Amino acid sequence: MGEMPMSGQAWPGAAVSFLGIWLLMMMVMMLPSLVPMLARYRRSLRGAGGIHRHGLMALVGVGYFVPWVVFGVAAFAAGAGVVAAEMRWGMVAQWLPVAAGVALLVVGGVQFTEWKARQLARCREGSACDCPPAPNALAAWRHGLRLGVRCSLCSGNLMLALLAIGMMDLVAMAAVTLALSAERLAPAPLRVARVAGVTIVVVGLLTIARVS
Repeated sequence: MGEMPMSGQAWPGAAVSFLGIWLLMMMVMMLPSLVPMLARYRRSLRGAGGIHRHGLMALVGVGYFVPWVVFGVAAFAAGAGVVAAEMRWGMVAQWLPVAAGVALLVVGGVQFTEWKARQLARCREGSACDCPPAPNALAAWRHGLRLGVRCSLCSGNLMLALLAIGMMDLVAMAAVTLALSAERLAPAPLRVARVAGVTIVVVGLLTIARVS
């Protein structure tokens, strides 16, 4: 939450800055997962002209990132609330590392649930691509939105882990990007999810231990 406003900084400017960095980060982190989806969609556009095909693929990509922008808005609002509470009650800052550690424990635990396995299976099987959408702008936009929603449901907890650690932490960002890509592309996704879960839980425990 390094882009939260300090005292004297305007909230609108901080929001624009945060969302700009967030969207750029999402594009970089989700690209390895998005490219196979776009390639699958491109193959479904039989008979569409080259320029028309590229335009539809662009609409799918834009639609895909809309849920992630909504996620970023929610993350900024939550972070702004924490900053406001910290400015009003100084003791809040003392408990932030504990809260971050607990959040990491919860997020890591989600990696072992049936819900995570179900969302991961839906994301990997490409069920959103089983019925090729009509080759028009509205269908492409809706297709991208569906893919983005499924991806955010599957990977939202990993992004929460990154936010808890610090989204400007390059090591954490690289680790989450690797986990996101491996969950979708590796031959044993559940094993990857569990390894990531154990890692997140360990980081959470270390974060809490540092406080004491």
